[in-house]
Amino acid sequence: MTIKITALVPMKEHSSRVPNKNIRDFCERPLFYMILDTLLKVKYIDTIVVNTDSKTINELIKKDYPAIIIIDRPYSLCGDYVSMNKIINYDISRIEGEYFLQTHSTNPLLKASTLQRAIKKYLTVLAENYDSLFSVTEHRVRCYDKDRNPINHNPRKLIRTQDLSPIYEENSNFYIFSRNSFKKNNNRIGIRPYLYKMNKIEAIDIDNKEDFKLAELIFKFRILDKNI
Repeated sequence: MTIKITALVPMKEHSSRVPNKNIRDFCERPLFYMILDTLLKVKYIDTIVVNTDSKTINELIKKDYPAIIIIDRPYSLCGDYVSMNKIINYDISRIEGEYFLQTHSTNPLLKASTLQRAIKKYLTVLAENYDSLFSVTEHRVRCYDKDRNPINHNPRKLIRTQDLSPIYEENSNFYIFSRNSFKKNNNRIGIRPYLYKMNKIEAIDIDNKEDFKLAELIFKFRILDKNI
């Protein structure tokens, strides 16, 4: 099955924990350039669409990535508390295409090869009645809720952590879905999603200044060692 996928990359101007995060220098280039460069290497991706309310991001894309489509974010969808599903719904109502991959500019370590494999997996699991796919990080650690209740283990039976049942973190690196599955659920995660496990280092998502520094250091080491 050969499909064409549209990549959706939302980028807002405001960032409370890391000011100007999307355009902040990351290895001497604006952070959001990393994800655009990665998406351009994925053969299944036919179109890249950036939704933004930032004049600076708009101008930089027009200058350095002229083939990328820009959707100006309306005022009604601006702010820190707007659901990403509302932004996705707005985008896919204005563009063509049946299959979509949504990612973020805050995933600079995400590899094109990972996206390529994930898309192939998505095509495989569609035949198994999964309707979407999203990236997760697997953890085998002892977890507790806010009331100190164990979540995934029995404190009276201290088994090795590697023998614990895994729990999965939605790491926000990517979501793959169809127009049809989104409409049915109004959500990028469908009714029966497939969990796609990722390497913990590659899955780093920049939420704060410490994440930014760590991701930048790893990116620099990756230049020397392609296995990172």
